[in-house]
Order: sequence, then C-alpha cells, then structure tokens
Amino acid sequence: MVLENNLSLVKKVNRLLNWGHWFSFFNILLALVVTSAYWLSEPGPVSALGWLYLLLNWIGHTAFLCFMFFILTVFPVSLIFPYQRHVRGMAAILATTALVILIFDAYVYASLGYHIGSASFEQAAELLRQQIVTNLRNFVLIVLAVGAILLAVELTISNYCWKKVERLKQSGVAAPLFGIFIGSFMLSHLLHIYADANLKYDVTRQDNVLPLSYPATAKTFLARYQLVDLNSRAQRQLDKLSLPGQLDTGSALQCSAEQGKATTLLLISEQLTTAQQRILSQQGLKPLEQHFAPRTANEAMLNLLYGKFWLDDSSQLPLDAPPGWLAQLPPALLSISRDNNTPVVNLPWLTTTAAATKYAIIFDNAPEQRWLQYKQYSNIVVMTASGRHNQFNLAPAQVWSNWTALRQLQQHQVTQHLDWLPTLLAQAGCNSHASWLGDNLLKPQPLPKLNISGQEIISFKKDKMVILRADGSYGVWSAGTLVPLQDKLDLPMLTDALKRIEQISH
Repeated sequence: MVLENNLSLVKKVNRLLNWGHWFSFFNILLALVVTSAYWLSEPGPVSALGWLYLLLNWIGHTAFLCFMFFILTVFPVSLIFPYQRHVRGMAAILATTALVILIFDAYVYASLGYHIGSASFEQAAELLRQQIVTNLRNFVLIVLAVGAILLAVELTISNYCWKKVERLKQSGVAAPLFGIFIGSFMLSHLLHIYADANLKYDVTRQDNVLPLSYPATAKTFLARYQLVDLNSRAQRQLDKLSLPGQLDTGSALQCSAEQGKATTLLLISEQLTTAQQRILSQQGLKPLEQHFAPRTANEAMLNLLYGKFWLDDSSQLPLDAPPGWLAQLPPALLSISRDNNTPVVNLPWLTTTAAATKYAIIFDNAPEQRWLQYKQYSNIVVMTASGRHNQFNLAPAQVWSNWTALRQLQQHQVTQHLDWLPTLLAQAGCNSHASWLGDNLLKPQPLPKLNISGQEIISFKKDKMVILRADGSYGVWSAGTLVPLQDKLDLPMLTDALKRIEQISH
C-alpha cells in the first residue's frame, strides 16, 4: 500500500512538472507579445548585426525570464503540494500577476526610459499617480479588463495543457523549442561579447531594453581570459566620444514664400516672480515642464540664439556679433530685440528699435506691463534666460506658453534652450540644409538630447539625465525630480546623443 501511494505521488508530481513545462511554453509566447512593446518604444537597429542580436535577445531573454519564473514559483509548489487543481489555479494567478507587472514595466520604460526598480520606484509611482488622478475611471476599467482577460487566458492555457499534456509530449516539438530558446539565449550573449569588444554600438545600445537584462561584457569575460587589452579598448571608446574642434550650424537658410504659420513670440526674462507667474496663468499660459537651460548667462545665450554648445573655448563665444543665420532671413520676418528697461550686457548688438515682425525674440523683464502689445501674437512663450540649480551646469528653467502644439508634447519630454531656435525658424517657414544641435519641438528627432557644458557631456532620454565628466566620473538622475538614480553609465545612450554632432559635421 505504501509503495502504491508513493508511485501515485510520483505520477502526480511527474504529470504536474510536464504540465508546468508546457504551461511555461505558452506563457513565453504571451510574454513575447508583451516584451515587443519594449522594442517598439526604441529606434530600430541600423545594421544586420543589430537586428540579429535584437531577435536573439528578445527570444532568449524572454524565455529565460519565463523559465526562471516557473523554477522559482510553480516548480517548488508542485513538489511540496502536488494537488493539480490548486497548483494550476495558483499558477494561473501568479502568471497573470507577472504579466500585469511586465505590462506596467513596459509602460514605465516607454514613458521614462528605464525599468521599475528600487532606484526608480518614486518616478514609477508618480507616473502611476498621474494616470489615476487624471482619469481614475478609465484607469480602473483598463486595469480590471486587462487583468480579467489575462486571467481567463491563463486558466484556458492551464486547462488545455493539463488535458493535452500527453499529446503535447508526443508531438515531438519539445526538443526543437528548447533548442531555439537556449540557443537564442547563449548566442545573444556571445554576440554581445563580440560587440562589446569591438565597440559595435548598434548591439550594445540594446543592453537595458529588456527588464532584468545583464548581458556578459568584454570586461568580465574576455579580460578574464586575457583575450582583449582593456587599456586599448578604453582608448578606442574615448576616440569614439571625441568631439570636433568646431561646431557650426550656420548653413544657408531657405524660407518659403508663405513664410510660416501662426505668428510666434519668445519672451525672455531674467526671472519670473510668483506674481508674474500668476498673471501668465490668468492670461491662459501654462507651464512647460522639464525645460533645461545653462546656469551662466553667456552659455544660455549661446544655446538660445546661436544654437551652439559651450566648449570651454573663447572662439565659441561670438556674443559680440549677431548670429549668422539672422542675416539670411527675409526682411521683416523675424527680429531679436529688448525692451528699453531691460539691459542685456552680454549682447551689445541688441537694440530696442526693431520693427514689428511676424516672429520675434524679445528680452523683457516685465512682460506683464506690455501684455496688450504681446497679445497680438498667436503663440507666446515666456521663459527665464537661464537655469537655476546650484548642483547642475544645465539646470531647470521656467517656461510658460499658450502654444497648443507644445502642450501636446509627449509627457516627460525634456526640452532645452537649444530647441527654441530650430523650432522658431521652422515655425517661420525656414529650413536649413544642415541639422541643428537642438530639436524642432514640433518634429523632434528620435535621438537622445545632447548638451555640452565645458567639461561635461549631458544627455537626456525621456526622464533620464546622464552627465559624463572629463575626469571619467558620471551621474544619472531623473530629469523631472532631480533624484539620483543608481544606474550604470549608459554609454550607448551617450553615443546615440553624440550622433547629433556627426550629422552637423557631415
């Protein structure tokens, strides 16, 4: 009797384990659908090697996550508590919960640029809070609907695998499927090792796309077996990040005959007091979040009016002469001037006698006093001249606007002073043969944003801000909250951002 009971128990456990393997397989297929959202939120690779790695990493790492989930949850329960109805129901609930968390992580990654974790918990919670506050009813309905659908699918998969487990075993597809999953996982890591050693950034830039992804690197693998000279590798990385001596965005501008769309005004003030902000709000202007500008006045004007970086070189500070692009514009199209009571000492060429134009940049420390004059413009942007934060060279600055198109910017989209010149010129119907260092905010590039302030390279990708200093140190922060994130240096992100310089250089 004891032997029969033991054999019966062994059969139950064996069938549960067989069922669990097939249950995991179908969940891998579901997880592949969910994890495709991570790749859709990123620009695609540009090389065949990059696409091959994407496919192998997507299949291999997703299968690895699902298999580890089975090993850590369903497998031990099947051994300790081998009652099939309870195990199957519990597995369906656990799998549904895991997929809901995965979907939320994909949403956080698409919005902020990083995954849920201890370092980003506050930002993820704030993102969730905003969705609840803005539309609680739809949020609850969507969560309940997604959860119910996933639970129904998981229960169906669980029931199907239990009833068809013997037929699935005899189908002969288990070994090929296992080979595909384990082969993809191993090949993706081997391919990453090669790419990391040879600085194939189209591969390494995909390092952190999938959650819990820690691919092998040349530092930990090749160096262990003395297959690569890390000193030489580091030098090649520095060469890749080297900057051209001169960055010049001045190329011929072409303006259409219709000369743009709605009239637009940029108002620059030294600062905006609480009373001034209250007046702007009463006039229908709303703040534009996460705007960054240099702290120093000279550097801020170099970004804003000349579209250039501060490269710690006096030749890069031509503030004593008007920007070259201004002379290329048709007459009476765009002007740069200041109010009589607003001195701008670092721009000696600035006058107070500019004629009325359809597009204008005006320095005025008290814009509320001349608001009736400024209201003639359809689109109005009021901003502070420079950023204010002692910790950062590129710091948060205030921006208020009634420009409807700007309010439709993707949430958590960082803007900076470098963006206003290409945006205003594009609004005026003027295009340049070369690219600007900043973005036309109405048609932004997919590349991470870039700024260079003296000895620092600053890059933004959604909510993530990375600062790389000349001494090799770096920091990663949330751009929205300025909270430090415990992330490693995202070299692929910096490399993608530096492609902006390559576009201008070419």
